[in-house]
Amino acid sequence: MSMEIIGRARSSWSQPKCLLWNQPQCPSMTDWIKKMWYIHTMEYCAAIKRNKIMFSAGTWMELEAVILSKLTQEQKTKFHMFLLISGS
Repeated sequence: MSMEIIGRARSSWSQPKCLLWNQPQCPSMTDWIKKMWYIHTMEYCAAIKRNKIMFSAGTWMELEAVILSKLTQEQKTKFHMFLLISGS
């Protein structure tokens, strides 16, 4: 073995293994704030969309109830007119 290879092997052995590992790093404060801001914004937008969908669903249900009540009222009116005409 040449001295160069032995020197490289010794230098890598002399370093503690903890220094060779990639140490986990915490995100910087600005990165953390950006991430939290993004999450908050996305949750807010999702809540707004959900409210709009629920509002429109409620509006459709209310419209359906109004139409049904008008139809039943028309049927009642026709039935009463029929009774009045027939004299029963």
